[in-house]
Amino acid sequence: MTGTPGFRGVRLVGTGRAVPERTLTNADLEKLMDTSDEWIVQRTGIRTRYISDRARDESVSGLGTRALGLALQAAGLSSADLDLIICSTMTADMPCPPSACLIAARVGNPGCGAFDINGACCGFVFGLNVAHEMVRGGTYKTVALIGADTLSALQTYTTAGRGTAIIFGDAAGVAIFRADPNPSLGIIAQSMHTDGTGWKDIYVPRCKYDAPPGVELPESAFGHVQMNGAGVFKFAVGTFPKLIQETLDKAGVQAADVDMYVCHQSNARILRAARERFNLDESKLYVNIDRYGNTVAASIPLCLDELVRSGRVKPGHKVMFLGFGGGLTWGSSLWQF
Repeated sequence: MTGTPGFRGVRLVGTGRAVPERTLTNADLEKLMDTSDEWIVQRTGIRTRYISDRARDESVSGLGTRALGLALQAAGLSSADLDLIICSTMTADMPCPPSACLIAARVGNPGCGAFDINGACCGFVFGLNVAHEMVRGGTYKTVALIGADTLSALQTYTTAGRGTAIIFGDAAGVAIFRADPNPSLGIIAQSMHTDGTGWKDIYVPRCKYDAPPGVELPESAFGHVQMNGAGVFKFAVGTFPKLIQETLDKAGVQAADVDMYVCHQSNARILRAARERFNLDESKLYVNIDRYGNTVAASIPLCLDELVRSGRVKPGHKVMFLGFGGGLTWGSSLWQF
């Protein structure tokens, strides 16, 4: 079922989130590797994260299905109302089929459109811009955007792998959008960028041919996240404020005009620096990395669901979504809700 051409506004109608049953605290990590709670919190702001178990159906499609069910319930819709399902993930259950197709079948709507996109940690922001245009153009009336990742499957929980194992967690979040006759609702400004020359700062090699030039990887690196932490941190710190300013300039608004900044949760220090750079009240830039860690494409919809359900994001608000990650990728999406 498609929407009627002529619908111009895009309205957020429901959100949901899902996390695995198991938590992994910093104290737990102290038993697995040479690290400490103080060291992790000081450098990342993370205190705990969730770790998935495929035996408990906590894959991308499993977590995504749970989160989508909650979002449909919040929106007062059934799965049959969905015209399109987009799943942003870099850890799909399998290379084929797309996880979005599995989720569509699991919620009882195997005939709708469904596909995955991979923008790494920026994937949900890229998905917001794609989903918005699918609705804005009048082709689709109701679109579900899922952000889900299970990065624990790409970690080594030993001292050798602590550079990334302390950071990443697993989760899924969903936002559902519908066409609305009010043309003022939807994206005010957006931006999407990539610098493929920086790919070697964070990547997941499958074989020796995936190594950067001049680097010989041990077989133990295959299938695990390889990250230049200092390089990624420098990229994010330098890019984040410029991305905010670029988006504000495109929209013709001031930083104070935005009611909430919903940012990818990669590092608490990066978020704090951006807040201080624009002199934002602490309540305007949401942080939950301490409870979830970096959940990649799920981090922004996790924040959004918590904000919506607590009443801190509501109709009438301007909300800026910001992401940056592997690729290297960075992007924004400023909405009028």
